[in-house]
Amino acid sequence: MSIDHGRPFDFGRVSSDYAKYRDIYPQELYRRLRALEIGCQGQSVLDLGTGTGVLPRNLAPYGARFVGIDLSAEQIRQAELLSRSSGGNIRYLTGSAEEISFPDTVFDAVTACQCFFYFDHTRLAPKLFRILKPEGKLAIIYMAWLPFEDKIAGASEQLVLRYHPDWTGGGEVRHPIEVDSCYKRFFTCENECVFDVSVPFTRESWAGRIRACRGIGASLSPEQVQEFDSEHRQLLRDIAPEQFSILHYCAVTVLKKRSFVNFSSEP
Repeated sequence: MSIDHGRPFDFGRVSSDYAKYRDIYPQELYRRLRALEIGCQGQSVLDLGTGTGVLPRNLAPYGARFVGIDLSAEQIRQAELLSRSSGGNIRYLTGSAEEISFPDTVFDAVTACQCFFYFDHTRLAPKLFRILKPEGKLAIIYMAWLPFEDKIAGASEQLVLRYHPDWTGGGEVRHPIEVDSCYKRFFTCENECVFDVSVPFTRESWAGRIRACRGIGASLSPEQVQEFDSEHRQLLRDIAPEQFSILHYCAVTVLKKRSFVNFSSEP
């Protein structure tokens, strides 16, 4: 099934909300990434689909040098603004992941958080193989709320679907990240984990988080977004206390670069 049944979306339209409300990944995720040797002292890391630079901003203080790339110029503008006070070594670029152009074997790791399923993998996989150093790693990260177990998340999701019936981002259950078979030629799976996290919100921050999702702010007209937001806030006043937590799951898959791939067999 295609993403949102082919209906267009643009995260650049919601960059201000994205910057304010989507830096919600728990410290447990960053701890696990560092334990898996992603974003460690002295590493050079490329973050694909960086958005507002959430992953680089939270990992760069541990000593890695980051390059973040995103298709949206507005997302990159927000990333640059937010990174001025982060204290990390981060450079941002606007462009497509599939069109990246870096020297061979320049990165220790590549990260892709919340964005991996958007890419053309047959084009991307060989490029990542080329730009990673020997034994370099590709870390794929995804986090989602669990609507069938969390009452507030479930109610918010149903409202999103009422405004955007084509949205395919709902109905999440715990599962490992699905990796396209084309990566098997270039990488081996080094680690795969799925774990639960409870993310704290207020009514305001949860309203902003949902407004910044692909099914609302990135897709609907400004008038529809305003109507949705008003109804969603009333829903939260009816069912949620002022402060609460939302049950999510995190999935992390780390692929390791193979020692050799015969490119001469390519058509």
